[in-house]
Amino acid sequence: MQQLIGTGVALITPFNTDFSVDADGLKNVVNYQIDGGIDYLVVLGTTAEAATLNKEEKELVIQTVIEANAGRLPLVLGVGGNNTAEVVEELKTRDLSAFVAVLSVSPYYNKPTQEGIYQHFKAVAEASPVPVILYNVPGRTASNMLPSTVIRLAKDFKNIVAIKEAAGDIVQAMRLIQYAPEGFLVISGDDMITLPMVLAGGAGVISVIGEGFPKEFSRMVRLGLERKADEAYKLHYLLADSIDMIFEQGNPAGIKHVFKELGVCGDTVRLPLVNVDDDLGERLGDFVAKIR
Repeated sequence: MQQLIGTGVALITPFNTDFSVDADGLKNVVNYQIDGGIDYLVVLGTTAEAATLNKEEKELVIQTVIEANAGRLPLVLGVGGNNTAEVVEELKTRDLSAFVAVLSVSPYYNKPTQEGIYQHFKAVAEASPVPVILYNVPGRTASNMLPSTVIRLAKDFKNIVAIKEAAGDIVQAMRLIQYAPEGFLVISGDDMITLPMVLAGGAGVISVIGEGFPKEFSRMVRLGLERKADEAYKLHYLLADSIDMIFEQGNPAGIKHVFKELGVCGDTVRLPLVNVDDDLGERLGDFVAKIR
Protein backbone atom coordinates (compact mmCIF):
# COMPACT_ATOMS: atom_id res chain seq x y z
CA MET A 1 0.00 0.00 0.00
CA GLN A 2 2.58 2.55 -1.14
CA GLN A 3 -0.24 5.05 -1.66
CA LEU A 4 -0.66 5.29 2.11
CA ILE A 5 2.95 6.19 2.88
CA GLY A 6 3.51 9.86 3.64
CA THR A 7 0.99 12.50 4.65
CA GLY A 8 -2.73 11.96 4.52
CA VAL A 9 -5.17 14.50 5.92
CA ALA A 10 -8.58 14.07 7.54
CA LEU A 11 -10.70 16.54 5.60
CA ILE A 12 -13.02 18.94 7.40
CA THR A 13 -16.59 19.50 6.23
CA PRO A 14 -17.07 23.25 5.70
CA PHE A 15 -20.50 24.61 6.59
CA ASN A 16 -22.30 27.74 5.53
CA THR A 17 -23.53 30.07 8.26
CA ASP A 18 -26.94 28.36 8.06
CA PHE A 19 -25.13 25.05 8.87
CA SER A 20 -25.68 23.55 5.42
CA VAL A 21 -22.72 21.83 3.74
CA ASP A 22 -20.53 24.34 1.91
CA ALA A 23 -19.62 22.36 -1.23
CA ASP A 24 -17.61 25.21 -2.74
CA GLY A 25 -15.63 25.57 0.48
CA LEU A 26 -14.94 21.82 0.46
CA LYS A 27 -13.61 22.05 -3.09
CA ASN A 28 -11.31 24.85 -1.94
CA VAL A 29 -10.05 22.67 0.90
CA VAL A 30 -9.34 19.75 -1.46
CA ASN A 31 -7.42 21.92 -3.90
CA TYR A 32 -5.49 23.52 -1.04
CA GLN A 33 -4.30 20.06 0.05
CA ILE A 34 -3.26 19.05 -3.44
CA ASP A 35 -1.42 22.31 -4.07
CA GLY A 36 0.35 21.90 -0.71
CA GLY A 37 1.82 18.48 -1.52
CA ILE A 38 -0.42 16.17 0.52
CA ASP A 39 -0.19 12.49 -0.50
CA TYR A 40 -3.77 11.27 0.10
CA LEU A 41 -7.13 12.46 1.41
CA VAL A 42 -9.38 10.92 4.07
CA VAL A 43 -13.09 11.61 3.64
CA LEU A 44 -15.72 11.48 6.42
CA GLY A 45 -13.39 10.92 9.33
CA THR A 46 -13.90 12.36 12.81
CA THR A 47 -12.55 15.74 11.69
CA ALA A 48 -15.31 15.87 9.07
CA GLU A 49 -17.93 16.04 11.86
CA ALA A 50 -19.36 12.93 10.25
CA ALA A 51 -21.39 12.20 13.38
CA THR A 52 -23.51 15.28 12.64
CA LEU A 53 -24.06 14.60 8.94
CA ASN A 54 -27.16 12.84 7.64
CA LYS A 55 -27.09 10.28 4.85
CA GLU A 56 -27.74 12.79 2.07
CA GLU A 57 -25.07 15.17 3.37
CA LYS A 58 -22.52 12.37 3.52
CA GLU A 59 -23.24 11.54 -0.11
CA LEU A 60 -22.82 15.22 -1.01
CA VAL A 61 -19.45 15.35 0.76
CA ILE A 62 -18.24 12.16 -0.93
CA GLN A 63 -19.25 13.26 -4.41
CA THR A 64 -17.86 16.77 -3.92
CA VAL A 65 -14.46 15.42 -2.88
CA ILE A 66 -14.36 12.90 -5.73
CA GLU A 67 -15.24 15.63 -8.23
CA ALA A 68 -12.76 18.17 -6.84
CA ASN A 69 -9.98 15.64 -6.56
CA ALA A 70 -10.49 14.47 -10.15
CA GLY A 71 -8.30 11.42 -9.63
CA ARG A 72 -5.25 13.41 -8.57
CA LEU A 73 -4.74 11.86 -5.12
CA PRO A 74 -5.72 8.52 -3.55
CA LEU A 75 -8.87 8.70 -1.43
CA VAL A 76 -9.68 6.88 1.81
CA LEU A 77 -13.24 6.75 3.20
CA GLY A 78 -14.17 6.65 6.87
CA VAL A 79 -16.53 3.72 7.46
CA GLY A 80 -16.82 2.80 11.12
CA GLY A 81 -19.07 2.78 14.14
CA ASN A 82 -20.14 0.97 17.26
CA ASN A 83 -22.83 -1.13 15.55
CA THR A 84 -20.92 -3.90 13.78
CA ALA A 85 -23.89 -5.04 11.69
CA GLU A 86 -24.47 -1.49 10.43
CA VAL A 87 -20.80 -1.05 9.47
CA VAL A 88 -20.82 -4.39 7.66
CA GLU A 89 -23.99 -3.44 5.78
CA GLU A 90 -22.46 -0.16 4.63
CA LEU A 91 -19.31 -1.91 3.43
CA LYS A 92 -21.37 -4.42 1.46
CA THR A 93 -23.69 -1.87 -0.17
CA ARG A 94 -21.64 1.31 -0.70
CA ASP A 95 -19.80 1.92 -3.98
CA LEU A 96 -16.15 2.05 -2.91
CA SER A 97 -14.65 2.08 -6.40
CA ALA A 98 -13.25 5.60 -5.93
CA PHE A 99 -11.37 4.66 -2.75
CA VAL A 100 -8.10 2.83 -2.18
CA ALA A 101 -9.03 1.89 1.41
CA VAL A 102 -11.45 2.48 4.25
CA LEU A 103 -10.52 3.89 7.65
CA SER A 104 -12.53 2.13 10.34
CA VAL A 105 -12.55 3.36 13.93
CA SER A 106 -12.52 0.98 16.86
CA PRO A 107 -16.04 0.75 18.33
CA TYR A 108 -16.76 3.65 20.65
CA TYR A 109 -19.02 3.97 23.71
CA ASN A 110 -19.68 0.20 23.99
CA LYS A 111 -16.16 -0.34 25.45
CA PRO A 112 -15.70 -3.87 24.04
CA THR A 113 -13.05 -6.27 25.29
CA GLN A 114 -10.01 -6.99 23.13
CA GLU A 115 -11.81 -10.09 21.85
CA GLY A 116 -14.83 -7.95 21.01
CA ILE A 117 -12.60 -5.54 19.08
CA TYR A 118 -11.04 -8.48 17.23
CA GLN A 119 -14.42 -9.95 16.29
CA HIS A 120 -15.68 -6.54 15.15
CA PHE A 121 -12.76 -6.05 12.78
CA LYS A 122 -12.94 -9.68 11.64
CA ALA A 123 -16.46 -8.91 10.42
CA VAL A 124 -15.27 -5.64 8.85
CA ALA A 125 -12.39 -7.35 7.04
CA GLU A 126 -14.61 -10.10 5.70
CA ALA A 127 -17.16 -7.57 4.41
CA SER A 128 -14.83 -4.95 2.91
CA PRO A 129 -14.05 -5.10 -0.81
CA VAL A 130 -11.10 -2.74 -0.31
CA PRO A 131 -8.17 -2.68 2.16
CA VAL A 132 -8.90 -1.69 5.75
CA ILE A 133 -7.01 0.79 7.94
CA LEU A 134 -7.72 0.24 11.62
CA TYR A 135 -8.16 3.39 13.71
CA ASN A 136 -7.23 3.39 17.38
CA VAL A 137 -8.16 6.60 19.21
CA PRO A 138 -8.78 5.80 22.89
CA GLY A 139 -9.42 9.44 23.77
CA ARG A 140 -12.63 9.25 21.74
CA THR A 141 -13.59 5.57 21.94
CA ALA A 142 -12.90 5.00 25.67
CA SER A 143 -11.06 1.74 24.88
CA ASN A 144 -7.52 1.09 23.71
CA MET A 145 -6.87 -1.41 20.91
CA LEU A 146 -3.78 -3.13 22.23
CA PRO A 147 -0.78 -3.97 20.00
CA SER A 148 -1.43 -7.69 20.51
CA THR A 149 -4.94 -7.30 19.07
CA VAL A 150 -3.71 -5.20 16.14
CA ILE A 151 -0.97 -7.68 15.30
CA ARG A 152 -3.39 -10.61 15.55
CA LEU A 153 -5.73 -8.88 13.10
CA ALA A 154 -2.88 -7.97 10.74
CA LYS A 155 -1.70 -11.57 10.64
CA ASP A 156 -5.16 -13.10 10.25
CA PHE A 157 -6.57 -10.82 7.53
CA LYS A 158 -4.53 -9.81 4.50
CA ASN A 159 -6.81 -6.89 3.68
CA ILE A 160 -6.14 -5.26 7.07
CA VAL A 161 -3.14 -3.32 5.85
CA ALA A 162 -2.50 -0.49 8.32
CA ILE A 163 -3.43 1.22 11.56
CA LYS A 164 -3.93 4.87 12.31
CA GLU A 165 -2.50 4.88 15.82
CA ALA A 166 -3.75 7.83 17.85
CA ALA A 167 -3.26 6.73 21.45
CA GLY A 168 -0.59 9.41 21.85
CA ASP A 169 1.72 6.74 23.30
CA ILE A 170 5.08 6.55 21.56
CA VAL A 171 5.96 3.30 23.36
CA GLN A 172 2.78 1.62 22.12
CA ALA A 173 3.48 2.91 18.62
CA MET A 174 7.02 1.52 18.70
CA ARG A 175 5.74 -1.88 19.80
CA LEU A 176 3.37 -1.90 16.83
CA ILE A 177 6.22 -0.99 14.48
CA GLN A 178 8.46 -3.64 16.02
CA TYR A 179 6.06 -6.57 15.95
CA ALA A 180 3.70 -5.90 13.03
CA PRO A 181 3.98 -8.21 10.01
CA GLU A 182 6.16 -7.07 7.13
CA GLY A 183 4.33 -4.57 4.94
CA PHE A 184 1.80 -3.58 7.61
CA LEU A 185 1.79 0.21 7.95
CA VAL A 186 1.79 2.01 11.29
CA ILE A 187 0.41 5.49 10.58
CA SER A 188 0.44 8.26 13.16
CA GLY A 189 -2.89 9.72 14.21
CA ASP A 190 -1.27 12.15 16.63
CA ASP A 191 0.32 15.20 15.01
CA MET A 192 2.65 15.96 17.91
CA ILE A 193 4.40 12.58 17.83
CA THR A 194 4.26 12.02 14.08
CA LEU A 195 7.93 12.72 13.49
CA PRO A 196 9.21 10.44 16.27
CA MET A 197 6.93 7.69 14.98
CA VAL A 198 8.18 8.13 11.41
CA LEU A 199 11.81 8.08 12.54
CA ALA A 200 11.07 4.90 14.51
CA GLY A 201 9.80 3.21 11.33
CA GLY A 202 6.25 4.48 10.95
CA ALA A 203 4.73 5.03 7.52
CA GLY A 204 3.55 8.62 7.93
CA VAL A 205 0.44 10.29 9.27
CA ILE A 206 -3.24 11.00 8.85
CA SER A 207 -3.11 14.56 10.07
CA VAL A 208 -5.24 17.47 11.19
CA ILE A 209 -2.59 20.21 11.37
CA GLY A 210 -1.25 19.06 8.00
CA GLU A 211 -4.55 20.15 6.51
CA GLY A 212 -3.93 23.74 7.56
CA PHE A 213 -0.21 23.79 6.74
CA PRO A 214 0.16 21.08 4.09
CA LYS A 215 3.39 22.30 2.57
CA GLU A 216 5.30 22.44 5.84
CA PHE A 217 3.86 19.32 7.44
CA SER A 218 4.15 17.06 4.40
CA ARG A 219 7.76 18.20 3.92
CA MET A 220 8.48 17.33 7.56
CA VAL A 221 7.11 13.82 7.03
CA ARG A 222 9.11 13.34 3.83
CA LEU A 223 12.29 14.44 5.56
CA GLY A 224 11.50 12.00 8.38
CA LEU A 225 11.02 9.15 5.91
CA GLU A 226 14.38 10.11 4.37
CA ARG A 227 15.93 10.01 7.88
CA LYS A 228 16.87 13.69 7.71
CA ALA A 229 16.01 14.23 11.34
CA ASP A 230 17.61 17.61 11.97
CA GLU A 231 15.82 19.28 9.04
CA ALA A 232 12.57 17.55 9.91
CA TYR A 233 12.66 18.66 13.54
CA LYS A 234 13.04 22.29 12.50
CA LEU A 235 9.64 22.02 10.82
CA HIS A 236 8.20 20.08 13.75
CA TYR A 237 9.12 22.84 16.17
CA LEU A 238 7.90 25.49 13.74
CA LEU A 239 4.42 23.94 13.88
CA ALA A 240 4.36 22.51 17.42
CA ASP A 241 2.55 25.44 19.05
CA SER A 242 -0.16 25.35 16.41
CA ILE A 243 -0.76 21.64 17.06
CA ASP A 244 -1.52 22.40 20.68
CA MET A 245 -3.72 25.34 19.74
CA ILE A 246 -5.94 23.59 17.19
CA PHE A 247 -6.90 20.94 19.75
CA GLU A 248 -7.17 23.30 22.71
CA GLN A 249 -10.93 23.86 22.33
CA GLY A 250 -11.84 20.80 20.31
CA ASN A 251 -11.36 19.38 16.85
CA PRO A 252 -12.25 20.60 14.22
CA ALA A 253 -13.09 24.03 15.67
CA GLY A 254 -9.39 24.94 15.82
CA ILE A 255 -8.42 23.82 12.34
CA LYS A 256 -11.56 25.42 10.88
CA HIS A 257 -10.48 28.75 12.35
CA VAL A 258 -7.10 28.28 10.66
CA PHE A 259 -8.92 27.85 7.34
CA LYS A 260 -10.90 31.02 8.01
CA GLU A 261 -7.65 32.92 8.62
CA LEU A 262 -6.23 31.44 5.42
CA GLY A 263 -9.32 32.50 3.44
CA VAL A 264 -10.02 28.93 2.29
CA CYS A 265 -13.48 28.51 3.88
CA GLY A 266 -15.52 29.57 6.90
CA ASP A 267 -15.17 28.30 10.47
CA THR A 268 -18.76 27.24 11.22
CA VAL A 269 -19.13 24.04 13.25
CA ARG A 270 -22.23 22.12 14.25
CA LEU A 271 -23.42 21.59 17.80
CA PRO A 272 -22.40 20.21 20.17
CA LEU A 273 -19.16 21.84 18.94
CA VAL A 274 -18.80 25.62 19.09
CA ASN A 275 -16.35 28.05 17.53
CA VAL A 276 -13.08 28.85 19.29
CA ASP A 277 -13.20 31.84 21.60
CA ASP A 278 -11.72 35.24 20.76
CA ASP A 279 -8.48 34.64 22.65
CA LEU A 280 -7.67 31.40 20.84
CA GLY A 281 -8.86 32.85 17.54
CA GLU A 282 -6.44 35.75 17.91
CA ARG A 283 -3.55 33.43 18.75
CA LEU A 284 -4.31 31.20 15.78
CA GLY A 285 -4.54 34.26 13.54
CA ASP A 286 -1.15 35.45 14.74
CA PHE A 287 0.34 32.02 14.04
CA VAL A 288 -1.08 31.89 10.52
CA ALA A 289 0.30 35.37 9.82
CA LYS A 290 3.73 34.27 11.07
CA ILE A 291 3.80 31.16 8.86
CA ARG A 292 2.68 33.16 5.85
